[in-house]
Amino acid sequence: MKCSLERKPSHSKDKWSLGMKCRGLTVALLKLVQIGNLVLLLLWHILHFIVSIFYFVLGIARVAESYFISSGFLKKYKSLNLGKLRCLAIVIESEEAYQTLQVIELLQWLGAIGVKSVCLYDKEGVMKKSKQAILGKLNNAVIFEESGENDKLVDHNHMMLEFASFSDGKEAVTKAANLLFMKYLKLNKLAGDQEGQIFTEPHMAEALKAIGCKGADPDLLLVYGPARCHLGFAVWRIRYTEIVHMGPLKSMRYGSLIKAIYKFTMVRQNYGK
Repeated sequence: MKCSLERKPSHSKDKWSLGMKCRGLTVALLKLVQIGNLVLLLLWHILHFIVSIFYFVLGIARVAESYFISSGFLKKYKSLNLGKLRCLAIVIESEEAYQTLQVIELLQWLGAIGVKSVCLYDKEGVMKKSKQAILGKLNNAVIFEESGENDKLVDHNHMMLEFASFSDGKEAVTKAANLLFMKYLKLNKLAGDQEGQIFTEPHMAEALKAIGCKGADPDLLLVYGPARCHLGFAVWRIRYTEIVHMGPLKSMRYGSLIKAIYKFTMVRQNYGK
C-alpha cells in the first residue's frame, strides 16, 4: 500500500508536466500562425502597392502619349486610312450615357477625324432619349432611320447616326424568328419540304433585313465604361468586329481615340470562308 501511495504523486506530476508542454506548444503554434498571417498581410500590401504604382505610371504614360498624338508630335498618327472603317460602334455603359455633353464631344471628335457612320449604343436606351439634344449640337448629323438607303450613305458631308439599345436587338431577333417560322411553316404545308425547316445564318440575316433591321455591321466597336464587354450589343452585327475597351467616358481622350482607330486600320483581318 505504501508503494502505491508513493507512485500517485509522481504520476500526477507527469500529467501536469505533459499538459504544460502541450499548452506551451499550442501557444507557440498560435504565435507562428499570427506571425504568418502578418507576413502574408504585409506581402499583400506590398504587392498591392507595386501594382498600384504600375498602373499609376501606365496611366501617366497613356495620358502623355495621348497628348503627343493629339498635338501632332507622333507623325504616324496624322494620316488615317478610314477606307477600312465603314461603320464605327460606340458602346457606353448606361450610367455614363447620361453624360450627354461628353457624348456630343466624342461625336464631334469622330466628325473631325472623318468617321461617317456611327452607331451609338447603351443597354437601357439612355442616349435614345437624348437624341434631339445630341442632334441639335451636330450640324452634319443624319439619323439612319430617316435617311434613304442609298443617298446619305455616300454623302461625305454628313455623319450617319444610329441609336440602339438592348431591346432593339431582342425585339429584332423575335420578329425575325417569327418571320422565319411562318415562312417555313407555309413551305412545309404547301410542298412538305423538310429541308426548308433548316435555316442558316444568311436566312437569319435576310429576315432581319426584311423586318427593317438594316444597320451596318460595325468594323470597330469602342467600349466606354468599367466593363470589358459589348454590354449586350447585337451579336449578329459583331461577327467580324474589332472590340477595344477605352475606359470610363469621363476619362476619354482625343489622342486615345485616334490611336484606337489607327491600330484598327493597321490590322489585317482574316474572315475565312
